[in-house]
Amino acid sequence: MTEPADWTGRRFEVTVGPVAHGGHCVARADGRVVFVRHALPGERVVVEVTEDRGGSFCRADAVEVRTAAPARVEPPCPVAVPGGCGGCDWQHATGAEQRALKGFVVAEQLHRLAGVDLPVEVEELPGGLLRWRTRARLAVGPAGRAGFRAHRSHRVVPVADCPISAPGTVDLLTGHRWTPGTELEVTLDAAARTHVSEQRGRRTHRVAGDAVALERAARREWRLPAHGFWQVHPDAADVLAEVVAGWSAATPGACAWDLYAGVGLFAAVLAAQVGPSGTVLAVESVPAAAAHAETNLADLPQVRVIADRVEPALHADLPTPAVVVLDPPRKGAGRAVVEAIAARSPAQVIYVACDPAALARDVATFGVAGYRLTALRAFDAFPMTHHIECVALLTPGR
Repeated sequence: MTEPADWTGRRFEVTVGPVAHGGHCVARADGRVVFVRHALPGERVVVEVTEDRGGSFCRADAVEVRTAAPARVEPPCPVAVPGGCGGCDWQHATGAEQRALKGFVVAEQLHRLAGVDLPVEVEELPGGLLRWRTRARLAVGPAGRAGFRAHRSHRVVPVADCPISAPGTVDLLTGHRWTPGTELEVTLDAAARTHVSEQRGRRTHRVAGDAVALERAARREWRLPAHGFWQVHPDAADVLAEVVAGWSAATPGACAWDLYAGVGLFAAVLAAQVGPSGTVLAVESVPAAAAHAETNLADLPQVRVIADRVEPALHADLPTPAVVVLDPPRKGAGRAVVEAIAARSPAQVIYVACDPAALARDVATFGVAGYRLTALRAFDAFPMTHHIECVALLTPGR
């Protein structure tokens, strides 16, 4: 079979089909799949192919809209356009449409990868679509201006502002000249302090703020590395903690596991349920995060922090859990971790996920191991982007 010619730069008209995981929609042309950004399902658009590596598909941007969807709006950011910043995927859609698209993606991934059919409604967090992002990473271009990278590219798109970022973050960086080729990290913490660092290779220079940030969630204060992992939406950590508390149902004296524990958010929730006579094992592989978890949870003697990777930690002689909470990285937990959890037969498994495909793959593995998806909640914790935060409850049974 002859490979199709390279379509890069080619323009043609297509009818846009359904949304797909990754911030684009699916169209077809001459027998090939075209993944189209800056479009909405049902639209008739002119696309320009931006990437073609041969095979059955290519990638394109919608550069002209012939027939617009009812939910299309003007993007609030001037660089959220074809060839512009790659950070936002859905600025051209209403908030309701964005959440509907994300719900479709989660449901489709669960159906396709796990064989689970479940309606998914994505819940809105407080604050609206703009000015919610409290943490950001920027790149510095050849002229010394800070910006964000273009989609699937190392090219830096300079910005004067970022409408989804909170005041006191990106806006403080864009008026300065920086060393070309460096990267900038900015964090606005719960104490309204801005922390900025400049990184080149392995060398990091603190520009503003401190090495430690202060956050608040689950009626506690949390100290963590200024640019360490924490939810970027200011309401997300509290909402996720509430869901975990409502589903975990750990009883006094019980044992609970918090895997990929970070600085201890969910471990604190579990500790309040199991009480002083119970046990919470919090496993975290990042040394700085594990050290902060020890400090943050020092008033809860029922919590034991294990500074190790989850996979080897689960092979140790650990007490059997009544409930397991896991919040793995974007790639998911994986078969070995899922099977190790299921082998201990917890009554509840609560899985916090930032990637619906990884969640669906792990739900499928849990299914083989005798656990079914009982409930799921999805939150629009990253408005304007394709990212979504889900919390899944798995219980024994088929």
